[in-house]
Amino acid sequence: MSNESIVEDSIFRIGKVTSVDGRTIKVSVDKAKNSSHLIYKGDLIKNVSVGSYIKIIKGFTIIIGKVEGEFTYEDKIISSKEYSSDKEKINRTLSVSLLGFFNKKEFERGIKEMPLVDSECYLLNRIEFNQVHDFIRKTDEPLVIGTLTLEKGQKITVGIDSLFASHIGIFGNTGSGKSYTLAKLYFELFKIYKNNEKFKQKSNFFLLDFNGEYVTESENVIIPKDYKNIYRLTTKNNDGQKYPISKETLYDHSFWAIVLEATEKTQTPFLRRAIGNKSLAEKIKTNDSLKELIKNTFWLGIAKNDGELGQKVLIEFLSELYYSLGHSNLLNIRDAIRERITFYAKDNKREFVYIDTKGEWYWDNNMKTKILEHFEELELPDIEINDLDVLKLQIIFQYYDEIIKGFANIEHLAPLIKRLGKNFSDIRKVIEAKEDVSTSKNFTIVSLKEVNIHMRKILPLLLCKQLYEKQKTKNDETSHLNIIIDEAHNILSRDSNRESEQWKDYRLETFEEIIKEGRKFGVFLTLASQRPSDISSTIISQLHNYFLHRLINNNDIIAVEKTISYLDKLSFEYLPILPTGTCILAGLSAQVPVVIDIGAIDEEFEPNNKTRSLIENWKE
Repeated sequence: MSNESIVEDSIFRIGKVTSVDGRTIKVSVDKAKNSSHLIYKGDLIKNVSVGSYIKIIKGFTIIIGKVEGEFTYEDKIISSKEYSSDKEKINRTLSVSLLGFFNKKEFERGIKEMPLVDSECYLLNRIEFNQVHDFIRKTDEPLVIGTLTLEKGQKITVGIDSLFASHIGIFGNTGSGKSYTLAKLYFELFKIYKNNEKFKQKSNFFLLDFNGEYVTESENVIIPKDYKNIYRLTTKNNDGQKYPISKETLYDHSFWAIVLEATEKTQTPFLRRAIGNKSLAEKIKTNDSLKELIKNTFWLGIAKNDGELGQKVLIEFLSELYYSLGHSNLLNIRDAIRERITFYAKDNKREFVYIDTKGEWYWDNNMKTKILEHFEELELPDIEINDLDVLKLQIIFQYYDEIIKGFANIEHLAPLIKRLGKNFSDIRKVIEAKEDVSTSKNFTIVSLKEVNIHMRKILPLLLCKQLYEKQKTKNDETSHLNIIIDEAHNILSRDSNRESEQWKDYRLETFEEIIKEGRKFGVFLTLASQRPSDISSTIISQLHNYFLHRLINNNDIIAVEKTISYLDKLSFEYLPILPTGTCILAGLSAQVPVVIDIGAIDEEFEPNNKTRSLIENWKE
């Protein structure tokens, strides 16, 4: 060993192991290393302290640990003698958590050998420190996302593959910088690849923006507007932008099962029958055949002479049609018929009867003639019915046809029909069916800022499920889809009281399937939320990489502690005191959990989430 090596060892040696208790060891620090800094070759070197790394030598094995705690006590023996400095009175003991080891000069996470008592401990030199923080695999490409908080100037670089081919969780209280971190990750990715043709063809990025933070006036957030599709959806009126869906999706019964919040066992099979009824759809498309269909369905109900079904269902049938067709005289016909028909039940006779204005009663075919005379006056709007209207009418006709014929239970399907009007009205404001929905842009932002709360629950599920199913059927291993959801607690909450337990289960199960099975089909989620405790623990625990900003609420910290296995004890202690813009990176893309300052984005590409300055706005 050279003299220089001996000197370096003596400078960098900090003490020895005094106890080994599983993954945690205790290290007694040499009294000569009780100062905060050391001087070596003219450089000021930071001495060992909480949060720093040490290496433990065991034969030819170099084990790396992180200092999680420090304890001191007075040396009673030396205090009774003369000493040259106060530092000599203090005994320091470090609590160290083992992280990994050096294998052929590369740092590897995990422990193969435990240290021995009396194993010597050293500070890491600059090269070793860099190796511990080198998160890039040989086959990966680097992406700079920030700098190490505790070591200024030390850039933190992650592998593009290991980060974006994974599920990412970004958590932090409001104002802690999570939206900025989300924007920073994708800003850096697109800065490198946005003009790459294969990147455009093979990857697809879909961002759900609940608060309009990513759709500023300049439309340049994350990437310039020319590189992305932006949809500002609204349920306030019919004139807003609409998200395009294919005709194939429109006629998919599972799409409408989500829109109408259908139950799995009875309502979803009914929707399959209604939407798949092509002959019914053909009859609805022209006014003449539609009139015939209305007359025949109504008469079918009368002819059945079902007292339990009664007059009410048939009147509701005409009302539903009126509110679905609009600008017709169906209400007048409905009211006129309602005045004239009644259900007669006496002795053995139980059937409908028609009573005209003179009080004369009509039965059987005479009654049919009288009723159909009313429908001769039926006037329907002379406009082409679009696909959405046809689908809605298909569901209405199918429902009354099955109820009248006794094929379906009214109690099972009536709740679905009650939701039909409201949900159809909302969904037609935000989607449109197109023959061709292909686009050359691979980044899409959908703003839900002006969408009502009800649709905020349905639309994300609807769009994400469609994208996921489409990606599953592609059978292309080179294609990827990244679904990005900011404020994810809006749709992944397990405590929502606005919906039934059954529907809530379905919603969560859909996203749980994406996060559990999506990787096989090239689908990856990026979730940002201020309330990790609200989100399903199954979803949080399946994430691969975490960016944890300041969390103050104890429930959120406990939720993170319970579900994230990548964090050490010290990182949890940091969570409530992290400054804005600083976060803990932990997961597969980082060998060790690190506290980082997220790098800056060019102002033009920042999200619109800055904290407002009241005083600045009040200045004249």
